[in-house]
Amino acid sequence: MQFLSSLSLILLTTLILGQVSLRLKLPLVVGQLLAGIIMGPTVCNWVQPSHWLQLFSDIGVILLMFLAGLESKIDLLKKYLKPSMIVAVSGILLPIAVGYLIGLMFEFTKFESLFLGIVFAATSVSISAEVLQEMDSLTSREGTTILGAAVVDDILAVLLVSMISNLNIKGTAISMMHLGILLRALVLLLAYFVLLFIAGRWLIPRLLRLSSKWQGAVPTTTMALIICWLLAYLADYFGLSAVIGAFFAGLSMSLTPFKKIINQSITQIGYAVFIPVFLASIGLRLTLTGILQDFTLFLILTIGGIVSKLLGAGLGARLSGFNRHSALAIGAGMISRGEMALVVAQMGLQNHLLSAARYSAVIGAIIMTTVLAPFFLKAALASVVRHSQS
Repeated sequence: MQFLSSLSLILLTTLILGQVSLRLKLPLVVGQLLAGIIMGPTVCNWVQPSHWLQLFSDIGVILLMFLAGLESKIDLLKKYLKPSMIVAVSGILLPIAVGYLIGLMFEFTKFESLFLGIVFAATSVSISAEVLQEMDSLTSREGTTILGAAVVDDILAVLLVSMISNLNIKGTAISMMHLGILLRALVLLLAYFVLLFIAGRWLIPRLLRLSSKWQGAVPTTTMALIICWLLAYLADYFGLSAVIGAFFAGLSMSLTPFKKIINQSITQIGYAVFIPVFLASIGLRLTLTGILQDFTLFLILTIGGIVSKLLGAGLGARLSGFNRHSALAIGAGMISRGEMALVVAQMGLQNHLLSAARYSAVIGAIIMTTVLAPFFLKAALASVVRHSQS
C-alpha cells in the first residue's frame, strides 16, 4: 500500500509540474523530470526508489519507445539510414575520446577511463522522442535521423560493452580474451534482427488481424502489448536494449491497418501512468551528497557529455549533407544519456570498472545531460523551423 501513496504523489506532481512547464513554453518532459528531483532525496525526500517504481519505470520507457516506433515511417527510416549510421558513429567516437581524457585528468586508470568514455557514448533517445512527439517533429528529416542514429548507437554501445567486459586487466595492461564470446554476441544480434524481420513481415499482421475478430473490450490493444513486451524481452535476451525491441515492435505495427486504434489506446495507457513514472524516476536517482563530494568531476563530465554529443553527432549530420541548423538539432537530439548510460554505469560498478567513490558524480552527470537535453533540442528545432520559414 505504501507504493500506492508514492505512485499517487508522483502522478500528481508530474501532472502539476508538467502543466507549469507547458505554460512557461518549456517541453512537458522537463517538468516531469524536475518532479522526480524535487520528490527524491535531492530536495524533499518524499519518495524513495523501490522495486515497484522501477518496474513501472521500465514499462514506461518501453511504451514510450513503442509509441515512437508506431509514429515513425519506415520509408523515411530507410531513406535516412546512411546519415543515421554516420551520425551514430561520429556521435560515439568523440564522447569516448572526451570521456577517456576526462578519466585520465581525474587519475582514473586507462581501463577505467576507457569505460567512462563508453558510458558517455551511450544514447537514450526516449527523452528526445518525447520532445519530438510534443513538437510534431518525429517524422521530420531531423527526427527520423535522430531515431535511426539512436538505434544504431545502441547496437554499437552493446558491442562495445560486450567487448570491454571480455578484457583481462593485469596492472595497466589490456589483453583481449574470449573473442568467441564477442563473436557469439554478434551472431545473437544478427539472429534477433532476422527474427524481427520474419515477425514483422508475416507473424505480427496475422496476430493483429486474428485478435480484431475476437470479442471483448480491447483484444487488439492487448495483443499489441503482448507483442511489444515479448519483442522487448527478446531484445534484452539477445543482448540488446529492451527499448530497441519495443521501437521495432511499434514500427512493425505502423504498417498495419490497426495503427490508429493501437496508438490511441497505448497513448492513454502510457501517458496516464507509466511514462510519467519513468521520467520522474530519472530525477529520483539523483543524490546531492555524492555530487557535492566530487563536484568538479560531475561538472566537467556534464559539460563534456553535452558538448561531445552535440559536436560529434552534429558533425556526422553535416557530413551527411544537413545544413547547420538541422545538424545542430540532430546533435541536440543525441545528448540525452538516460537509462542506457545508467545501465552501462551500473554494469561498470558491479564489475569493478567504475569505483564506488566516483559513481555518484558519474550518475549525476548522466542525469543532468538527460534533464538538460530537452532544452537544447527544443531550441534547436525552433531554429530549424525559423530557418525553413525565412
